Amino acid sequence: MNDHAPPTAHRDGRLAVSRSDSLTHVELTWVEKKIEHWVRFGDCVEEKILDRRRRIVSFCAGSIFAFVRWASNDFGTIVSRIDIVRAVAPAEPYQTLPFVRPGGEILLRIDGWPKVERVLQAIDAVEALDVDPADVAPDHWRHVHSRLTVGHEPRAYTRAQHDAWLLRRRAQP
Repeated sequence: MNDHAPPTAHRDGRLAVSRSDSLTHVELTWVEKKIEHWVRFGDCVEEKILDRRRRIVSFCAGSIFAFVRWASNDFGTIVSRIDIVRAVAPAEPYQTLPFVRPGGEILLRIDGWPKVERVLQAIDAVEALDVDPADVAPDHWRHVHSRLTVGHEPRAYTRAQHDAWLLRRRAQP
């Protein structure tokens, strides 16, 4: 299916959106020790292999995923970054992000290996609770972003927080 095909119109004038157009697409690249883009967590619903080094994974609106980018040259690391993003629906506003089409709601954006490593540790801590990081309350990832950005220690996510989030999510219309 062509991701860039023009939408078709219904008889009443509304535009039809294909399933592919309603997804958030992330281009992943892996060139050992040069460019490494990967998804740390998230439930992709489609995958398209472009070649042996590149593929595109796609996420449904509302799903949360972590996108890690790392690159180096002959002198060392030049990019070390992690973004935790909520995929958006076609009519929702979004922020743009390299290698993510069209973009998403950025919950966390961290640069620099020491801070990226702290985010990866926070993800590991969530998984140690037997909780999928993609199901964590979005406010937690915002909290981790805010605390690490100013050099403070983020509070750990707890099972009680998660249970409260699940109840609140169920109660939302």
